[in-house]
Amino acid sequence: MTDVLTLTMNPALDVLTTHALVESAHKMRCGPALKHPGGGGINVARVLHRLGASCVAVYPAGGVTGERHRQLLHAEKVRSHIVPIAQETRESFSVHELSSGQDFRFVLPGPSLSDPECQACFDYVVAHGPKHLLVLSGGLAPGVPDDWYARLSQWAKSRGLRVVIDTHGPALTAALRVGVYAFKPSLRELRDLTGLALPDTASQKAAAQALIHSGQVEVVALTLGEDGAMWVTAQHALMAASLPVNVRTTIGAGDSFVGGWLWSWLQGHDATQQFRTAMAASAAALLGEGTSLCQADDVHRLMADVQVREI
Repeated sequence: MTDVLTLTMNPALDVLTTHALVESAHKMRCGPALKHPGGGGINVARVLHRLGASCVAVYPAGGVTGERHRQLLHAEKVRSHIVPIAQETRESFSVHELSSGQDFRFVLPGPSLSDPECQACFDYVVAHGPKHLLVLSGGLAPGVPDDWYARLSQWAKSRGLRVVIDTHGPALTAALRVGVYAFKPSLRELRDLTGLALPDTASQKAAAQALIHSGQVEVVALTLGEDGAMWVTAQHALMAASLPVNVRTTIGAGDSFVGGWLWSWLQGHDATQQFRTAMAASAAALLGEGTSLCQADDVHRLMADVQVREI
């Protein structure tokens, strides 16, 4: 039995290339393609593995793209269980614009999963549940019901397992109604969830506290891009600024945040140290290319630079 099990219902083969300037109506002859095994929960598992945690990534995959995804994840020695599906695993295509440093991301819908394929994913989680943490991360593939994460959250709750969710839209709303341990929204996702503008720190903190007080979640980790992040529980409201690093990509920082956070949780660290580790992992992810994610040495090196304060 593993400490952490991650479930990714719509993984992707992440393909990154570069171009000097992204323009419309022109052929853009790009640089070499860099490929990584992607998808929210898969990325979290990759980070946990690098930091030394016991973790298994569960996901559906099919076709040539699915096989290439499997090979890349296997090369990183990440433990996984693949549920075979009839249709082809999607690609996610990103272009890093050299002139501006911006990333342009093109996300395809992915394969349509049948009811038996969905059920096979559910059955595996139930049969091989983790000791401590179930991570439900990424969007749902076509064909997966909107209440999918809610069903899994209800099952986990009945077993005393903590659920960490990082998704959006109806799937998120349904899961929060059941109640989860932790939720990592971006500011845009929190605005979409609450329907509020959330223009400042006070309103953002209040929105997170409202979710906690209503029993939907125990920990809200709100990522704010260049403005850092906020960590809110019933006992604490913490803030940390982004670390000044040499940014080579903006992709994968959120998943690295979750991976670093959960590794720290498994070590028994307090809330401040969990937040500090998450921030270090997020910053470390910016140093690589594509979805290479954070490296353990960078995470440990950057931790001391993270300044956490009460708000």
